[in-house]
Amino acid sequence: MENKGLKRGIQRWDLVFLIINSVIGAGIFALPAKVFALSGVYSILAFLACTLVMVVLILVFAEVSSRFEKTGGPYLYVFEAFGPTPAFIIGWLLMLTRLFSYATLINLLVLYLSFFSDVFNHAEVRITMILLITGLITYINWIGVKNTAKISNILTIAKLFPLAVFIIVGLFYIDFDLVQPGPLPSWEDFSASTLLLIFAFGGFEAGLVNSGEIVNPKKNLPFGLMTAAAIIAGFYIMIQVVSIGTLPDLATSDKPLADAATGFMGWWGGMFITLGAVVSIMGTLNVQILSGSRLPFALSLEDQLPKFFAKIHPRFATPFVSLAFFAALVAFVAIVWGFMSSLAVSVISRLILYGMVAASLMKLRKKEVKRDYFRIPYGNQFAIAGILATLWLLSGSQAEEIWDTAIWTGFGLGIFVLHKLFAKK
Repeated sequence: MENKGLKRGIQRWDLVFLIINSVIGAGIFALPAKVFALSGVYSILAFLACTLVMVVLILVFAEVSSRFEKTGGPYLYVFEAFGPTPAFIIGWLLMLTRLFSYATLINLLVLYLSFFSDVFNHAEVRITMILLITGLITYINWIGVKNTAKISNILTIAKLFPLAVFIIVGLFYIDFDLVQPGPLPSWEDFSASTLLLIFAFGGFEAGLVNSGEIVNPKKNLPFGLMTAAAIIAGFYIMIQVVSIGTLPDLATSDKPLADAATGFMGWWGGMFITLGAVVSIMGTLNVQILSGSRLPFALSLEDQLPKFFAKIHPRFATPFVSLAFFAALVAFVAIVWGFMSSLAVSVISRLILYGMVAASLMKLRKKEVKRDYFRIPYGNQFAIAGILATLWLLSGSQAEEIWDTAIWTGFGLGIFVLHKLFAKK
């Protein structure tokens, strides 16, 4: 598979910022309340458990990704390890994570805007905002990956600054009575808490899809993954500590960070965090469009979707047909689906994807001829641990959520079969 004219415009620190931008989005602005409602103070342990799971998976991804230099990310890894049909399923699931993550994020963005005015709660305003924001981000991606990387860097710094202020100021206002241990949560509730947090911690795989546009991906991908993971974990755990210690009504809050900041910094503090949330979500939406739009492109290069998805813009060197298709699809899903229903499909799809990439590591090690890539010690054991962790987290899913994911996966397989039939004719 060739890159078909894509330009390598993403440098090492661009990649770090891209991964941080992809991961730190809406999740951390909403999920502290939802996991606290399930596990109370022990939600801090849920953050630590999720951090441990993600470290294992990121190490696996660091090795596997360093073997490839072409566009496609996890889709390409599974294609090389297991062949075209499993790869299509993973490529489709990867696209689902982008679709439903985008829907979750943009709906939460409009919810946070209601801090300023109730007009954003009106359905017609919500739909208009979704269309306007999606159109703007699509245009930014249309005009070239270098512009997208620069904007991603700016948005990453802009989103980390208010979160750092929230942590530093909030530490001085912690009420230690609020962080006293209470009754232990049930195992089911704790597992469900950790499952929800996969949405907040997940998304690092988005930066890997653009390997064909990354400078020296064999070295820069492992560095980017591990550097970004360390920064993200530190921010997340401290945010949960401050949220629990400063917001007595955390379990019932729709905007926990804004409400907590309002409590210890006043209305202006709440506005500051709300603006930070809007910038943060915008940055992540930008990455979702950037990575998601490359998936139809990558699938078409392997003749698993129609060839016109592989068309490259003659001036901007971007896959403009794939981009337009994906942007229209995410706008539709965002309008039709709400926050929690979108989140569930995104998380389950992501976990299946993680498990398959872990299995790919073991298969690729058996097939290897040379070792000019980043190799982790005890790689097979890490891969097995990653698979077991994803199975544990999937056990916390609801039957309805798994069924929704299966329906969407079946829809993708239907497209795959139809394409193959028409291609033969």
